[in-house]
Amino acid sequence: MKPSVLRIGLLRGGLEIKQFMRQRESVVFTLLFPVMLLFIFGSVFKDNIAPGVTFSRYFVAGMIASGLVNTGFQQLAITIPMERDSGTLKRLRGTPMSPVSYFIGKAILVTVSMLVQVAMLLGFGLAFFGLHLPSTGERWFRFIWLVILGSICATVLGIAFASVPKSGRGASAIVSPIVIVLQFFSGVFFLFSSLPKWMQDFAALFPLKWLTLGMRSIFLPDNFAIKEVAHSWETGRTILVLVAWTIAGTLISIKTFKWSDR
Repeated sequence: MKPSVLRIGLLRGGLEIKQFMRQRESVVFTLLFPVMLLFIFGSVFKDNIAPGVTFSRYFVAGMIASGLVNTGFQQLAITIPMERDSGTLKRLRGTPMSPVSYFIGKAILVTVSMLVQVAMLLGFGLAFFGLHLPSTGERWFRFIWLVILGSICATVLGIAFASVPKSGRGASAIVSPIVIVLQFFSGVFFLFSSLPKWMQDFAALFPLKWLTLGMRSIFLPDNFAIKEVAHSWETGRTILVLVAWTIAGTLISIKTFKWSDR
């Protein structure tokens, strides 16, 4: 009997994890790079930006959100074109694996990477930068759904964007600058409300801005909301934007995914 789409996807996910762990450069860049940035920026910028809130705490929240983008969007948008160039995807096409099973495998890899990275960022934030874990069940619930929705959104957008680079060699040169620019514009490295309005408006079009805002609503005091552009956490709009991008990314992924460059 032919294996189900889900079973093939689960088996592919296990293989994806094994292959990822064998690539030391990818492990360091994907998992450790955000922690290194947190350590550097958090150690340098320690000033208070609000009563009881240091920039280090603000930065930790932003790096957790940015980590979801790194493990989902950036990782997949780079590795899928490389697999297409190497012929890996072409060979998979000749197996019982469907695109859905392939997507499930990638989603499993992103989920495991994301859990490890978030745990590391939380650990470093607690140990060195005065981060406080969510104090209520409602905040923990908000944190869980934000991580899940953010990861799904970043994953499908990474798969969708993987059709843009013309080759695996050029994928990193296209994807990495986009992620870095969005990090600067979305309030990861700077106080979002202090950025020029045109930057704020541009960042509001993309998921990372809303992910960082959502994470700040979890890890910063409620009274910090007054420092935000809308003077509130805008939870409802955050959900709406992430869901909209997830739907758009899914539709684009289905329409544009291809096993080879031909």
